Amino acid sequence: MSDSSSNLSESKMASICMEGKPSLQVEIPDALSEREKVKFTVHTKTTLPTFKKQDFSVIRQHEDFVWLHDTLLENEEYAGIIIPPAPVKPDFDVAREKMQKLGEGEGSMTKEDFSKMKQELEAEYLAVFKKTVSNHEVFLQRLASHPVLTNDHNFHVLLEYDQDLSVRRKNTKEVVGSFLKSMIKSADEVLISGAKDTDEFFEHEKTFFVEYGTKIKDSALKAEKMTRTHKNVSDDYIQLSSSFNELGMEEKSPLSNHYVKLAELFEKLRKVEGRVSSDEDLKLTELLKYYVRDIQAAKDLLYRRARALVDSENASKALDKARIKGKDMKQAELQQQLCSQKFEKLSDSAKKELTAFRTRRVAAFRKNLIEISELELKHAKNNVQVLQNCLAVLMSN
Repeated sequence: MSDSSSNLSESKMASICMEGKPSLQVEIPDALSEREKVKFTVHTKTTLPTFKKQDFSVIRQHEDFVWLHDTLLENEEYAGIIIPPAPVKPDFDVAREKMQKLGEGEGSMTKEDFSKMKQELEAEYLAVFKKTVSNHEVFLQRLASHPVLTNDHNFHVLLEYDQDLSVRRKNTKEVVGSFLKSMIKSADEVLISGAKDTDEFFEHEKTFFVEYGTKIKDSALKAEKMTRTHKNVSDDYIQLSSSFNELGMEEKSPLSNHYVKLAELFEKLRKVEGRVSSDEDLKLTELLKYYVRDIQAAKDLLYRRARALVDSENASKALDKARIKGKDMKQAELQQQLCSQKFEKLSDSAKKELTAFRTRRVAAFRKNLIEISELELKHAKNNVQVLQNCLAVLMSN
């Protein structure tokens, strides 16, 4: 597959701009897809005094976004914040394999069939490309709109540093370490899941995210199946168009003209159905998949708070023991105070984050559902128009 670029001019910049306050706006207006990587153009406009310029662009790769996500996740200062999920790694392997197979089978196809299949695969590749760009852009815009994360030093480095960040991937030791850490976390979650939380707000949120997460996962799978079905219909239209076209060319009969018109009809329907599949994938399936990851990020916040609660309770028990023994009381008191303060601070932040999550989630679904409904109506009208035009031509002959 040759290099391809996309100018996503329709993308809206995120902003934390309030009346009279500094703002930070970030977008990815352009990206270049190469065989092994995607180069994203990150454009920033800002009035924040911490930046050297007010308008600038840099080139970034997927690993740079993952690096930023990991640094945010590992920062203890952000323990009470929902860290936006890292963007999904670009994967064009399936589209490239299809294109390669198409090239290998070119000799066994008519020139017209080959051209149609090539157009279909190029549209499929472009759809994946747009999703990839959108995924990375959303990550940056979530950070730009957050009152705390927008000021993160590493975030500013990613936006402003005009050289290659030279971010390295994790080595084997670090990967194994991360795996073991996740295993320990899973074991911890089981242990602390039984800890009774006296705060009804967090008890409710814990139950809600378990149930909601399951429903969102199920919806994402069903939406993906629906998108795939539309794509299969589009592929079937190619075969129908090709078959009618062959009949029209081979048979010299009164129906020849009709066959050609039907071939044209199914070719137009193919394009419409392809757009339906692409729009549903971008506006619905991707939204649901994103919230599967975002819900996990919210559950991770609840886990960190539960961990802090257990630490605070253990520190209180240790203090009681120290008082009974009359030994190491000052150290135990200090530890108990630190754990208690950390828990209170984390709880206050978490409550604000989870409340904001609810508002953000509703707004995102409302926006995307309105957009996809408008697009579905547009495509349905196009389908009706195409069918009416075809019927009018067939009846006039």
